[in-house]
Amino acid sequence: MLNFDQHNVVGAGGKGLISKKTPEQLKALEDYGLDGTKLADISRAVAKVDNAAVQDGYQLYQHLFFVDAEENWTVVQQGMDSSTNDARRYHWTSEETSSFIEEPHTGMISGQVKPSTLDMTSKKSDECRKTSVDVVKEEPLRIKRLFHDLKPYGESSLIPWLEEDGSTGSLPAYKVVPHRMNWNAVRRAYQTQPSNYEELLFMNGMGPATIRGLALISEMIFGSEPSWADPVRMTFAFGGKDGVPFPVPRKDYDDAIVFMEQAINDAKMGRRDKVVGLKRLKKFAPPILRPLQERGQQALA
Repeated sequence: MLNFDQHNVVGAGGKGLISKKTPEQLKALEDYGLDGTKLADISRAVAKVDNAAVQDGYQLYQHLFFVDAEENWTVVQQGMDSSTNDARRYHWTSEETSSFIEEPHTGMISGQVKPSTLDMTSKKSDECRKTSVDVVKEEPLRIKRLFHDLKPYGESSLIPWLEEDGSTGSLPAYKVVPHRMNWNAVRRAYQTQPSNYEELLFMNGMGPATIRGLALISEMIFGSEPSWADPVRMTFAFGGKDGVPFPVPRKDYDDAIVFMEQAINDAKMGRRDKVVGLKRLKKFAPPILRPLQERGQQALA
């Protein structure tokens, strides 16, 4: 177990109800000279983003916050999709997270890539974020009218609003309007007049349904479309999180494959499982590394 006095690093949080105690655990680190209040705010912000700004169908149940004596921090959260029993992990680090709102994750890992995810943290959602802020600055009654204008189409089609010829079609399931929004939170936003999306998202009561409702109003009425692409898709390849490819880093590929090969060889598993693992790895290894795979299999013979 990590001990701050001994290791100069400590972990807070955990699974289930224990995760909700993370902020108070972090505030207790003020006894060691750390800014516990700031760390607690970061913990809440990270949880809010992965719960409301990224709506991928995974219910968060684990939140671990690691911090050292220099206040370098890493957060690992995990969620579960109860319909598929697939788990997804979200990674954040102070070294790489420069914004809580735009492309904030250091990485994600999951067993599945969802066909659709409302990702308000994507760069492609920038205009939608700005429009959402503009919308909540309107009178709440006007926002209610906009929301109720959407609802009758939630189970049929919004395509006539978007197509010039007025043709009808089926509304994608992922764009179905939520049943309700937190109107108290919308009213507080109107009274506060947030200056940016970060202020809006971190307001009390701005949960997934309200964030989704504002995003759909922004898209369907004002034409500011958010990103509906699952952000985890970019973690299955070497490349930028923004989706812009760059020259293949051959050395990184090679190092990664060699590392995985060594991990398989060193793993405590039977000979047959090792051979199967190496054969699978061989499918992804470039030709220059295939002799390494073959030597690895020969060593098991």
